[in-house]
Amino acid sequence: MGLKWSFICFLLIIPVLSFSQTGETRPVPTSKEVSLPADTSLHFYLKPVDIFPDKKDMSPRQLHDYTLLELKVKKVYPIAKAAAIKLSEYNKVYSSFKSERERRNYVKAVEKQLFLEFEDELRRMKVSEGRILIKLLDRETGSSSYEIIKEFKGGFSAFFWQSVAKLFGHDLKAQYDPVTEDRIIEYIIGQIDLGLI
Repeated sequence: MGLKWSFICFLLIIPVLSFSQTGETRPVPTSKEVSLPADTSLHFYLKPVDIFPDKKDMSPRQLHDYTLLELKVKKVYPIAKAAAIKLSEYNKVYSSFKSERERRNYVKAVEKQLFLEFEDELRRMKVSEGRILIKLLDRETGSSSYEIIKEFKGGFSAFFWQSVAKLFGHDLKAQYDPVTEDRIIEYIIGQIDLGLI
C-alpha cells in the first residue's frame, strides 16, 4: 500500500518538476522587455540605509548630545553652503587674472567682503561649531580648508592658519566622512534638506 502511494506521489510530482524546468518564460515588470526562465528569481541590490533610534528611544544623555549636535549643524550648515557658492564664483574670477598682483588684490578684496558678511557669526562661534564648519566646508566644496587657503593665499598662509587652528583644537586638513565618523551629521543634514527639522 505504501509503495503505491509513493508511486502516485512520484507521478504527480514529475509534471510539476518538468514544467518548472521547461524553458517557459514569464515577463518581468521593468521598463525594458525582458523574459526570464520561469525558475529564475530576481535580485535587487539596495543602498545601505542608516537607521537611527527615535528620539523617544534615546537616553536623556543621548538626547542631550544629539540635540546639541543638531543645533550646531543647523547653525553652520548654511554658512558652509554659502561659502561653497561664493568660492565657486571667486574661483572663476581668480582664474581669469593673468598676473599674480591682480590675484593678490582680488583675494584682499574678497577677504574684506567676507569679513563684513560673516565676521560677527564667526566670532560668536564656539570651538565645536568651528570644527563642524571645517568638516562641512570640505563636504560642500570637495576641498579641505587648508587646501582652499593654500590655493588662494599660498603655502605659508595655509601653514600659519593650520598652526593657529591647532592651538584651538582644530585641523584645517580635516575631511568629511559621511560613512563612519560624520554619519550622524550627514543624517542631520539629510533631515534639514528634506525640511524635517
